[in-house]
Amino acid sequence: MAVLSIDAGTTGVTALVVDVDGQIISKSHTEFPQHFPRSGWVEHDPEEIWQATLKSAKQAVDASGATPTALGITNQRETVVLWDKDTLKSPRNAIVWQDRRSSNLVLDIRNSGVEEEVRRKTGLGLDPYFSSSKLLWIAKNEPDIWSGVTSGQVLFGTVDSYLVARLTAGRRHVTDASNASRTQLMDITSGTWDAGLLDLFMVPKTRLPEIVPTYGAIDNTSPEAFLGLKIPIAGIAGDQQAALFGQAAFEVGDNKCTYGTGAFILSNTGRKRVESSHGLLSTIAWQSPAGDITYALEGSVFIAGAAVQWLRDGLKIIKTASDVEALARSVPDTGGLAFVPALSGLGAPHWDPYARGTMFGITRGTTDAHLARATLQAIAFQVRAVVDAMSQDTHVKLKSIRADGGAAANNLLMEMQADSLKIPVIRGKNLESTGLGAAFLAGIGTGIWSSKKELCEVFQVDRVFDNKQFDEWNYISWQRAVKISRGWAHQGEN
Repeated sequence: MAVLSIDAGTTGVTALVVDVDGQIISKSHTEFPQHFPRSGWVEHDPEEIWQATLKSAKQAVDASGATPTALGITNQRETVVLWDKDTLKSPRNAIVWQDRRSSNLVLDIRNSGVEEEVRRKTGLGLDPYFSSSKLLWIAKNEPDIWSGVTSGQVLFGTVDSYLVARLTAGRRHVTDASNASRTQLMDITSGTWDAGLLDLFMVPKTRLPEIVPTYGAIDNTSPEAFLGLKIPIAGIAGDQQAALFGQAAFEVGDNKCTYGTGAFILSNTGRKRVESSHGLLSTIAWQSPAGDITYALEGSVFIAGAAVQWLRDGLKIIKTASDVEALARSVPDTGGLAFVPALSGLGAPHWDPYARGTMFGITRGTTDAHLARATLQAIAFQVRAVVDAMSQDTHVKLKSIRADGGAAANNLLMEMQADSLKIPVIRGKNLESTGLGAAFLAGIGTGIWSSKKELCEVFQVDRVFDNKQFDEWNYISWQRAVKISRGWAHQGEN
């Protein structure tokens, strides 16, 4: 038996085939284009996501030599996709979670005094990050497209909903509880769509997907739509919740940080929904087939690995992302350079869509190596800011943190992270925790694994990075730079 996992991320789709021992026996990755029609706008073509899904899945299945018996899906969260219910074609590009175009709409809603009510219901503050304001923007700015929604011809959802529609040839319109909790349209205590929130963001309830458990058989793939395969879709989760599951973080207090395009820190809070007073989010980690909800406290850093991509694609000071470590190690420190990678605003704990990337401490001696090192340091410092906020909310200092994601392969970054947090960083043997989590969910949803305890036994540690002496002044200087970066863009900008 084997499980096929589809991880539809922000820059590409990764497909894994995972065996009963929890080992990845094949993997395929296909990138898709990023579209930036205006400053602060980020879009994806849904058809390109689907074609990347088909390509990666076929390559992974062919390479594995196995016929999958279950399918798990994990996806970039908050991104909004629209599609025709009959043709499954999209009338417009998807609006990506990084997109800032709804900043002014969010500001207007905040000024109306409803933010605390929204936070009480959803666990989320008001920010363009979430799906709600993206849908509101379409309703207000693209009436021809929105009329298709109100008529019932055009459906919408997050990327998981879109993929399920394509996988089932349009038969099902669903989302799981973890993804639904990121739309800012769901009351995460009741686990249902909230009428007041739908009115606030002008979203018709009848067009919303059905909320289903995070694991357990949902439907079968349609052979004519998906590689001739008829297999149960049995696990769906937002990428960060899937990574928490893939790290076997099943106990209260277990945590992880995924270093991908952004950096996302989640801590399992069990059946208790922890309210944050320090800029973090309460969210649903997963929901069982019996309806039991497990919550998490989350801090979302918008730009992590994407900052390294900027060094590669924007500044062109490295040829591949992996080159950044050697370049950064060629100097002993940042030479006093402080970099705030607010390239899409700032997420937790600041939540400032008008912040912009800043760099301080530049001298004539500053080199590309100093910038490379300052970039890795900035990623570590952003994570520290979230972890400090998490400790304040829970009144518990983390004893260690589990790391996964592509950028976690960077040993220097992991060393910097352990030093700045002053706790060990535990890197899993398998950095594909997001895709692995989706496979675990589908496997436990179909009985391939009998329990979470069995899944704990397949989790393996690659390396533990112990913390060394750390100069606190570096972090203090970086915090000063963060303050200056805030509110940089004019509020009239999208």
